[in-house]
Amino acid sequence: MESKGLLFIPDISGFTRFVNQTEIEHTRLIIQELLESIINSNQIGLEVSEIEGDAILFYKFGEPPALEELYQQVEKMFCEFHTRLIAYDRRRFCYCAACNSAIDLTLKVITHYGEFTEYHVGNFDKLIGKDIIIAHQLLKNDIEQHEYWLVTKDLVPGSEPSDMKQWMKWSSSAKQTDSGEVTFHYTQLSALKEQLGISVESNVDLSGMVKMVSLSKEYEVDIITLFHTTGDFNYRSRWHEGVKAVEEIEHLLPRVGMRCRCIREDGEAVIYASSYAYNPHKIEFTETEEKSKNVVHYLLEKTGPNKTRLTIDLYIQKNFTGELKYKLLKRNRTEAELRRSMENIATLVKEINLPALAG
Repeated sequence: MESKGLLFIPDISGFTRFVNQTEIEHTRLIIQELLESIINSNQIGLEVSEIEGDAILFYKFGEPPALEELYQQVEKMFCEFHTRLIAYDRRRFCYCAACNSAIDLTLKVITHYGEFTEYHVGNFDKLIGKDIIIAHQLLKNDIEQHEYWLVTKDLVPGSEPSDMKQWMKWSSSAKQTDSGEVTFHYTQLSALKEQLGISVESNVDLSGMVKMVSLSKEYEVDIITLFHTTGDFNYRSRWHEGVKAVEEIEHLLPRVGMRCRCIREDGEAVIYASSYAYNPHKIEFTETEEKSKNVVHYLLEKTGPNKTRLTIDLYIQKNFTGELKYKLLKRNRTEAELRRSMENIATLVKEINLPALAG
């Protein structure tokens, strides 16, 4: 049985503060997505030993990869991690404390080469050995910043690593562990974020559509609470007439692209959040039905202290026959249903208490 190999630990910094200060459900979904992005970025055949809350213990038996190959793996995981965070921050519907602070999470990577082996407990494979302990102890060090790549001397062929990028600068330090002092080198990774090109398109073209229903109502509530009430699919069955339940199709973090199955009394439909625009006094977002391509446009406008006007418009595809059929058979019923739904919102918003807005 092989007893030497690479230990590779990406660790999400800020996780403990993030969990302690934020809503647990959105925290769970955000961390889950970030950990999945790290696992899916594995390109050098690393095995997952276990997920340790805010970190993943990867390993690979055999000779260590070249430092350049290791860097390419670190870069890919780091960039995927921050691409996911930035994209979510730009597309999110949510202003709870968890979603507000997610963009501040950081990633560090510990890489170490040493002795360890596997043992089996029931259906679980675990790693054991002094270097497993060393790798974990290296997570606690004297490096002030929290976005870095740490490499122990066993992975460095010379006295210190060579710079692989123009921005890269190595520093050295040591950590006193249970097995003695361990020398390591580290380089900051924050410069990689400046190279990320992330374009977020969140517009819907309504030029080929016609507005069939439009209703407005003013509510005595702040704009963010009203936004959560209307935009979060979890609340939909509590205010929208005819909607019995909403089933998530993917992780139900509130953002552009989220999809759900809407169970209505007259059938089912898959809808997705198709656009979003925000400023402190106005929020706009749309939802599109996958099959019919009908679009519901929501406009929230701040009209005074703790007052917000909501306008909901329903658009269908421009088509003479389709428009005539909708006007004759559906418009009056849809308008009456929507009017009752907007009355239901007035009751529901009184129950919504957002931690980010408390106090």
